Amino acid sequence: MGFIGSNFIRYMLSNISNVRIVNLDNLSTGSNASNLKDVEADARYTFIKGDLTDCRQLLKLVGGVDTVVNFAAQTHVDRSIANPRLFFESNTLGTFNLLEACRKKGVRLVHVSTDEVYGEIAEGSFKEEDRLKPSNPYSASKAAADIFILSYCRTYGLDAVITRCTNNFGPYQFPEKLIPKTIIRANLNMKVPVYGTGRNIRDWIYVLDHCEALRLVLEKGRTGEVYNVSSFNEYENIEVVKKVLEVMGKDESLIEFVEDRPGHDVRYSLDSSKIRNELCWKPKHRFDEALEQTVEWYLNNEWWWKPIATGEVLHPTPWKAKPRYTL
Repeated sequence: MGFIGSNFIRYMLSNISNVRIVNLDNLSTGSNASNLKDVEADARYTFIKGDLTDCRQLLKLVGGVDTVVNFAAQTHVDRSIANPRLFFESNTLGTFNLLEACRKKGVRLVHVSTDEVYGEIAEGSFKEEDRLKPSNPYSASKAAADIFILSYCRTYGLDAVITRCTNNFGPYQFPEKLIPKTIIRANLNMKVPVYGTGRNIRDWIYVLDHCEALRLVLEKGRTGEVYNVSSFNEYENIEVVKKVLEVMGKDESLIEFVEDRPGHDVRYSLDSSKIRNELCWKPKHRFDEALEQTVEWYLNNEWWWKPIATGEVLHPTPWKAKPRYTL
């Protein structure tokens, strides 16, 4: 019920007639039951509320499918700084539990990871075999999960594949992320926060291009392999914010530079030649056009974001919240 997972479910149901999907989600932060209201009546789709900590439930569900695609993760870096334990439990331990279920039932696993596991890079782009050097609790929890998966491929012969993608954007993205937060705050004539100088660089990909890459990896990806997914749309954060404001017809005076978060990586960049050459994938959406469509979607779907765009979610510096631990 998260951003990329719900878009992937809708994409698969729209493009494959004989697919059947069981959607397991615990409906925690970032998940939204409204994301898939439009497919609830589809007989090919089933939703089950559950959690990756429930190993008995996992074993039962995994035993009834051909492939598991794992989107389950806490993803917001700011929240990981404020509450790292939650990210370890969801992203690392949760993936471990899923691995055990897939191993016992002999089921293929496609694991959705992130470019952040490599850390930052000043020049060039990371290839799949480059070392992992995560910079924050979120990326560390994802890197740990990746390493567990690769070890299970080697030790147990598990049929698993990992994808690492750059920054996604598009409809149904939780309002705490840069692009939807900018759209919503600007729409409400609130100041738009930009960390530090805004010069941090990210490569942006439209979510449906990522979904198509995942489908190809699901169908053709080689066991034990990692596939980087990127679109070569590298922009500074301040450039992205200005583009959004321009599309909305808003003045740049709304921009407010705020204190940078700890460990903020300067630049991410992935070399995606492997998936392009091996699986013949390439993005179909141009950044500027997809950004316009995204802005239009948020402006036309206030019913979706208004209930979840709370003060906490739209906070300019959520990482400054007092850390919470459960010992």
